Amino acid sequence: MPGCIAGLFACVYRDGEVHTIEAWYNIAMKQYKHGMTGTHKARSGVFDEGAHDLLAQVNSSLAIDSFLARYDLLGSIAHAKMLGKTGIVSAKDSAKLVKGLNSILKDLDAGTLELPAEEDIHMAMEAALSDRIGAVAGKLHVARSRNDQVALDMQLFIIDASGKIVEEIGDLLETLARRAQKHIATVMPAYTHLQRAQPVLFSHHLMAYAFMFERDAARFESVRKNARKCPLGAGACTGTTFPIDREFVARELGFDSVTENSLDAVSSRDSHLEFLFAASVLQTHLSRLAEELILWSSHEFGFVRFSDKVTTGSSIMPQKRNLDGAELIRGKAGRAAGNLMSLLTAVKGLPMAYNKDLQEDKEPLLSGYRTAKDSAKLMTLMLEEMTIDDVAMRKATEAPGSFLLATELADYLASKGMAFREAHHLVGEAVKEATLLGVGLENFTPEDFARLSSLIEGDVYSWLNVDNAIERRSVPGGTSKSSVRAQIRTIRRRINALRKTRN
Repeated sequence: MPGCIAGLFACVYRDGEVHTIEAWYNIAMKQYKHGMTGTHKARSGVFDEGAHDLLAQVNSSLAIDSFLARYDLLGSIAHAKMLGKTGIVSAKDSAKLVKGLNSILKDLDAGTLELPAEEDIHMAMEAALSDRIGAVAGKLHVARSRNDQVALDMQLFIIDASGKIVEEIGDLLETLARRAQKHIATVMPAYTHLQRAQPVLFSHHLMAYAFMFERDAARFESVRKNARKCPLGAGACTGTTFPIDREFVARELGFDSVTENSLDAVSSRDSHLEFLFAASVLQTHLSRLAEELILWSSHEFGFVRFSDKVTTGSSIMPQKRNLDGAELIRGKAGRAAGNLMSLLTAVKGLPMAYNKDLQEDKEPLLSGYRTAKDSAKLMTLMLEEMTIDDVAMRKATEAPGSFLLATELADYLASKGMAFREAHHLVGEAVKEATLLGVGLENFTPEDFARLSSLIEGDVYSWLNVDNAIERRSVPGGTSKSSVRAQIRTIRRRINALRKTRN
């Protein structure tokens, strides 16, 4: 029994992106429950009866792959043009196909498209075209298969999605660089094993994440580059006997080249896996920063505060200001890793070429895209709405009992000629004594130091100073202000390079 999904794209699409896939899914499932499982135009004459409703429901991917609608239309338009160019269909029929497909694309963008409830987005688009231009629509599928068609659609989506995520990462990098520049002199404790370790610039800490996210952007750029091979023309698995022009289609769609092997073209999901790997690493990095923001905003740390725009309350405790956005970003790292493992498991052990298991690539891809894009955007917003407490950070750096300058004293002794291991041991003893006295190493008297080692002179006090300790670390990648400024310049150059690549 045929069914129709009217005006659905108004809620599913916004600015060419999937807005709420659940809307499509719920409507499609409602139709299935009413027996509206489509006309099954993909079934050949070999079948005597239709598929059982349960199989039709499980087999259908329309509830998920609707986000490929635009890519499917663009691919079909390029294919229709090629069919006319090569004479596989007449110029008149080619023009009619292109005109009909463009009219569907126009309605898709306007949010007024009506789609038949078919097995998948490819059959739905073909049925919609048939409703508009009649029997000539059946010529569109010559010299292609849904196997190479879906591979094409997914490659186009991955290229587009990767670019959008790179744009969000670029905004995140700019925010990190701007905040680091503004707080270039703010000091805080660096932590190892979550124990206070050495003094560091807060800006240096921010730039550590900037370089992590910059590598994430580079990974997504690599995904885009590797995905720029057009699979259309591979057919079901062995190519086609028709004299197609694959290079023409590739140029029309903005690909760099065509795939070299038809079996590989329809069965490979490498670009999908690369995308999900890049998304899972990005989400892991975002999760690490989210965790630090949560710690820093707690009363126990008190290093930062966040505005009402990015905090939530409690249903029972009136005083609470929760950083739920950061907690959700942290939690979604599990989803991102799960998406990757889901597809890795689906493709493991599959024989050549296409198998229906590969239909399971779309949900993790779409989830990975939305999770990564939204999380990066939310992190940027939180960083913009963050207030830094410079006083609290310095107080933690200079707190008695932290001994953040212990390494400075060991380095001082080593600079005087003492073996570092001996210096390390002596400073450990000094820390033990200072702990008993309740003072810091910088509070030792010259007599105290003389008892520790005859190598220690009056210049030791310049070493036992937080700001001096930071500024001495002026090596490339160090935490001195000059080094951090160089890091900021590097990141900004790379941001500009990313944006030039996108433009």
